[in-house]
Amino acid sequence: MERRSFLRGAVIGTSAAAFGYTMMRGAAYAAPAQPGPGPYGALGAADANGIQLPAGFTSRVIARSGQTVPGTSYVWHNAPDGGACFADGTGWIYVSNSEISSTGGASAIKFNSSGTVTSAYRILSNTNRNCAGGKTPWNTWLSCEEVDTGYVYETDPWGVNAATRRAAMGRFNHEAAAADPVRRVIYLTEDKSDGRFYRFVPGTWGNLSSGTLQVLVAGTATSGSFTWQNVPDPDGSPTATRYQVSGAKVFNGGEGCHYANDTVWFTTKGDGRVWQLNLATSTYELAYDDSLVSGGAPLTGVDNVTGSSSGDLYIAEDGGNMEICIITPDDVVAPFLRINGQSSSEICGPAFSPDGKRFYFSSQRGTSGSSSGGITYEVTGPFRA
Repeated sequence: MERRSFLRGAVIGTSAAAFGYTMMRGAAYAAPAQPGPGPYGALGAADANGIQLPAGFTSRVIARSGQTVPGTSYVWHNAPDGGACFADGTGWIYVSNSEISSTGGASAIKFNSSGTVTSAYRILSNTNRNCAGGKTPWNTWLSCEEVDTGYVYETDPWGVNAATRRAAMGRFNHEAAAADPVRRVIYLTEDKSDGRFYRFVPGTWGNLSSGTLQVLVAGTATSGSFTWQNVPDPDGSPTATRYQVSGAKVFNGGEGCHYANDTVWFTTKGDGRVWQLNLATSTYELAYDDSLVSGGAPLTGVDNVTGSSSGDLYIAEDGGNMEICIITPDDVVAPFLRINGQSSSEICGPAFSPDGKRFYFSSQRGTSGSSSGGITYEVTGPFRA
């Protein structure tokens, strides 16, 4: 599942370019005259849920903010945000954050093997603007507070064990987390216009109660080598963590983060970029930059990101034209789905069921444009293995 950066990848031929935008070696995109469909084909007409999908795919509404989750008595939270799926015997669980001030937290929906909802419940309560987060290899959900001096909370998707605040992971404007089981660290993004990119090195892998917070140090260029340096005072007081290490690289509005095969990708919404860290060589570069796309970028407002078993990245838009776009291992960038009639919302929480056959995400504010109008969806179809 090795991926190539668009900046160093070879030019993709005409037949491949017909499927979407591709990147030439160098500093400019080579795009077809008109945006082409991705590997699943063109988007069809909007379905009954207002979602445009490729042929063979269907959507259903799983939950709506302020309403009981169908088949349960649990009222779904407002402003659904980051999410992930966890295997549960022959079924699975989808967890979702709530980006609400003071009463945010996270909830979970449990499915049986046929995809029927069997229960829903709260797994974290009374925390502040829980935006994105990340799944750990030991099957907990890291829920991150997007506020200055925010915390990371480790939660139990089954709702059995109490959530635990992980202060050692630093206090800053947390966004997303991604676990690297090879180097035994957790990568962390920071949603500030002058944010940084961090990693947390636990004292013991699988136990986040103690460890070392480090920040990425590199030059100002869009590619090069990087190192890690310890953050002296992870609690961010009196000096914010992002200002404590000289030479820490600035990233404009860190958002989603995803790890696979010695590579970590993360998005920066402030400049419309997807960054790629090659962890084997300790080098970084751009994987996507919407300002370099000629003829109009297919992906704007980059936000949450997840990956599939095929090596495809799925990147949700905050704004833009409310799409989830796919970036393939062949460097094709194209829409996978589009939500209509919800221009005042954003797409959050993309995640695949453990078998890769179902895809979950939320529209944070739905058709109303209000946090109380959130909608959580499921898409099924012929996803690539």
